[in-house]
Amino acid sequence: MWCAALEAAVAGFALLMPSIFQWLEPWLDEFAGGANLAQWHGLQGGASFLMLFLPALAMGAGFSLILRGLAGTPVSLAKLYGLNTLGGVLGALLPLLLLPTLGWTPSLQLIVVVGMAVAVLIAWGARSLPSINVSAQTSLDAGVRPPITLLLSYAGVGAAALILQVGWTRLYGMMLLRTEYVLAVILAIFLLGIGLGSLLARRSFCQKWFVWLPPLAGVFALTSLWGLPVLAAWADRQQFESLSAALFWQGLALAVLTFPTTLILGAWLPLLSERIAAGKAITGAWLYGANAVGAAVGAMVGGLILVPWIGTTALIGLAALLLFVCGMGCISSRRPWWVAPILLAAAVPVLPFPPVSSLLPVTQSRVKDLALYEDALSITHVVEQEDGQRLLLADLQRMDASSDPVAVMGQQNQARLPLLLHPHPRSVLFLGLGTGISAAGALPFPEISITAVELSEGAISAAQKWFAPVNADVMRRVRVVHDDARRFLRTDTENYDVIVGDLFHPDLIGRGNLLSVQQFQQARAHLAPDGVFVQWLALNQFDPGSLAIVLRSFRRVFPEAQLFVEGFRLALVGPRNRWLGAPAVLTNLARLPAAEQAAVTGGEGPWTWLGRYWGPIPASCGPLQDEWRPQIEFKLPQARYAGTFDLGSLLDLLLRQRQDLDAASLALRIEARNREAFERAYVGSELAMRSWLASLRGDPYEAPRLLRAAYEANRQDRWIAFNLVDQMLASLPQALRQGRDERDALQTLLVIHPEHAGVLRALWHLERRTGNIIEAEAYRQRLLRLSPLDREANLVTEP
Repeated sequence: MWCAALEAAVAGFALLMPSIFQWLEPWLDEFAGGANLAQWHGLQGGASFLMLFLPALAMGAGFSLILRGLAGTPVSLAKLYGLNTLGGVLGALLPLLLLPTLGWTPSLQLIVVVGMAVAVLIAWGARSLPSINVSAQTSLDAGVRPPITLLLSYAGVGAAALILQVGWTRLYGMMLLRTEYVLAVILAIFLLGIGLGSLLARRSFCQKWFVWLPPLAGVFALTSLWGLPVLAAWADRQQFESLSAALFWQGLALAVLTFPTTLILGAWLPLLSERIAAGKAITGAWLYGANAVGAAVGAMVGGLILVPWIGTTALIGLAALLLFVCGMGCISSRRPWWVAPILLAAAVPVLPFPPVSSLLPVTQSRVKDLALYEDALSITHVVEQEDGQRLLLADLQRMDASSDPVAVMGQQNQARLPLLLHPHPRSVLFLGLGTGISAAGALPFPEISITAVELSEGAISAAQKWFAPVNADVMRRVRVVHDDARRFLRTDTENYDVIVGDLFHPDLIGRGNLLSVQQFQQARAHLAPDGVFVQWLALNQFDPGSLAIVLRSFRRVFPEAQLFVEGFRLALVGPRNRWLGAPAVLTNLARLPAAEQAAVTGGEGPWTWLGRYWGPIPASCGPLQDEWRPQIEFKLPQARYAGTFDLGSLLDLLLRQRQDLDAASLALRIEARNREAFERAYVGSELAMRSWLASLRGDPYEAPRLLRAAYEANRQDRWIAFNLVDQMLASLPQALRQGRDERDALQTLLVIHPEHAGVLRALWHLERRTGNIIEAEAYRQRLLRLSPLDREANLVTEP
């Protein structure tokens, strides 16, 4: 009956949790105003501890009360513990159905109903139980405390188990794309193994294996490390037809590596309790409590201290050795100690983090690792490709951060557009630093104060050390704040003329909040008068339904929100007050000399940028991305496998929704004297998108024709010129066979796009072959200015 009361109390507390969190949030923000990131995480951890300790204490006490309540019945500890843990498997998976359907608060309310029903069932079932003799000498009785050395040893087993869980979640979540679904599957598999292991422990043959549990647990834990490259290579090659198929096969692959260890962990408690209970009034309650406390310590120490100190793979190796050593403290036999040197020898080769090329053998097979940085939040790599270009990988995801000249142009444009849309920008805030290349796009603007917020210390270090050649050493000019963007906006007191939201993978866990109504509200609150907030989205990361949710959420906060399309990126433009349009851009440029105008526009001029205007975000009805009712982090993984991740469909949708020329001219406040220049740029951007759409649909004739027309409409658009030169360069061998002079053809291409790396490289090679050393060196130097990390250009020096 006490257990039923505790279950009801936990359910009641859960019902109050949303209100408690919302009441607590402003207090946390006030206390965190002067705190650094580490202090903020400590504050969050302390608040979470205080919030969850009492209900967690009630849950732990409930298990012990059930043990006492079932004393004298045929129900064994192994069966009870196993069924309880298998219920946890359902608890791990159920939110994947409830959260995207109902939202956070309604889902919690439904679980409250389930919790109350469980309390009623326990109370009803208690009436049918026989009277209990609390002094009964059974293995289910809460009697005499086991020896302290045994409790400490079994607590160490719990610590090692949760250290393994932390390590597996980081590594396997990274291999299989760290979405809400994958993390839930990892937890479910962990609990499933423990539950089945406990049920299997009821079999008599398991007692014979008890003394070998420590070495077997250590061996199988190390096997999960040895199998990591195999799992990663398999995941990098697989193509799944649906999300359910992906989760099933990925879960099965995880089970192969982790099930043996978790089965042993599940069998440990009932087997240990049975072995030490002979003739003594001892139950599993003491052991269960000691193991759980050890697990809590292991999770904290492993995730917050050991991961940044020794790394994730070494953490798993340490957990395997800890399992063995602490497990040996739970048994009386000393025979298995001979396995210790074998375990140690097997652990040493897999302690270093595997190279990226072995983890991503399809997408990054020929890269060389330059840097690895691990902290409690992410794993950051800097890798070098065969051509010398560098990539910044966060948890092995590319994140569109590359030193390639085309990628550099795209990243710098993420700063150019927002700053051009303000009449006189003096301050800019970047929500995300990455490689620092985007922030470098702000450097040509005079008297600009640049602030960047970045959560990953690895990214900050990479921008300063590894990407300085391509980000103009921007770190000397930027005030970098190591912080979470959401917390920074809640606690910062400054306002900014321009705020830029960086690109990121929106389906990864926790990232969806950066596109929530609350995040957009915080950004708007930090804009100065006439300020502009621009959130960038990568079109290839959304399906139409999820994109509509983000657009709707953005428009809820910025009623005059506008859309721009730059390449395959979508810019959501939110003015603080009113939409200024073209006059803001022209006023901004009018204060600058011609050379600075070219620099701040990337050589494309104002009309190319205004020609990328797509119109206001249309009003629509439907769900919003809300922190209390998340949507896209559940919808996007489904869309990834459902076939709705179709870039062509999105381009077609955008083309159908684009305003006509007259409406766009009116929305941008284009004067009559500038109408022709705007019209050419506006038409050129639409023709370019139609060309890309035709290319995606496999039309080999319409795509080049439309691209040529786009170039004729606006020759200043670098994206159009680059794609046109790409097409012409691909057809160059055919033109040469028809008698075209190679030098003349390449110089023609260079006129179309003077900063095309492929053309500069071809001219450099041509002049070297023909003995024109001076001209060859000139082209090599131009290539190096455009691509400072180009391996070939750096290795060769003309005599």
